[in-house]
Amino acid sequence: MKRNKVRAMAAALLMSIAVSGCKIGNTQIEVSSGFTGSEVFKIKDEVCTLSEAKVFLTNYQNIYADMYGVNLWKHKFKDNELEKYVKDITVSQLAQIMAMDFLAEEKDISLTEEEQGKIKEAAKAYYDSLNDTEKEYMHVSEGDIEKLYERYGLANKLYTQLTGDVNAEVSDDDARVMEADWIYVTDENVANEVQNQLNNGADFISVAGTYNEAAEIEVSFGRNDVPKEVEQVAFSLENNQVSGMIPVDNGWYFIKCINNYNQELTDANKSVILDQRRKEAFDDVYSEFLKKLPSKFNDDVWKEVKIETDKKITTDSFFKTYEKYCNW
Repeated sequence: MKRNKVRAMAAALLMSIAVSGCKIGNTQIEVSSGFTGSEVFKIKDEVCTLSEAKVFLTNYQNIYADMYGVNLWKHKFKDNELEKYVKDITVSQLAQIMAMDFLAEEKDISLTEEEQGKIKEAAKAYYDSLNDTEKEYMHVSEGDIEKLYERYGLANKLYTQLTGDVNAEVSDDDARVMEADWIYVTDENVANEVQNQLNNGADFISVAGTYNEAAEIEVSFGRNDVPKEVEQVAFSLENNQVSGMIPVDNGWYFIKCINNYNQELTDANKSVILDQRRKEAFDDVYSEFLKKLPSKFNDDVWKEVKIETDKKITTDSFFKTYEKYCNW
């Protein structure tokens, strides 16, 4: 497989990791000293241990390792960028969850006895799924898994409760996704030549094949996926209609509308828009709360942790197990 294709898959992997777990932005923690060898970071008086961090790290690396039909860990990336990113996301997600739990405490949100019982079941199920090599590497007990699930469950409950009033109605027009062919050029003389050829009846795809500087010709997009200048023109086009020259920063677009309303993609985009609304509503509360939350990070310990690709360390069901038992 060519290296650039592997890098493209790695880029998609990193994006998918970035949006997994809780749906809130990264929690920043300051590098500090004075830790023990088993502590990764501290927020207020709560510590995240190395064992807890390894649970998330191991699951993240295994969840995404083969999702594109190729084991990304077998390929070399500049400065170990893939390993560094997965490690960064691990700490970011755990810090985010812990910070959310402090916010839950402030909001008097807690887990019920029934929810605690489900968490115990999930912890037992996940711990029992681990082989001896995995338990030794992560150095975790069933109690450690239960504590992680408690933190994760409370963070998710907080998120659900604080976003419950968000307007769940997304109109078809707001979510509309269209399919089109487009041409993008950065030189005004080239843009004028493209316009002249289209005006004279040249085939759009043929012109695009000669002049297009974008990565693709055939595209689909929603209103917020393109510059405003493109949105205003593109979403007014009828099927098979071709736009004129659309000026944007650093270039010009030409759009041919193929399908001005893709029902399937529009329905999927409604979920994306709703998730964004919820995130924005949560961030209004969460971002302000973070400003008063002290935190410290044990860089000396964490930089020594390496991604372990032992064939016996394959666990990837931490989050699936939670969803199975704790879907409240």
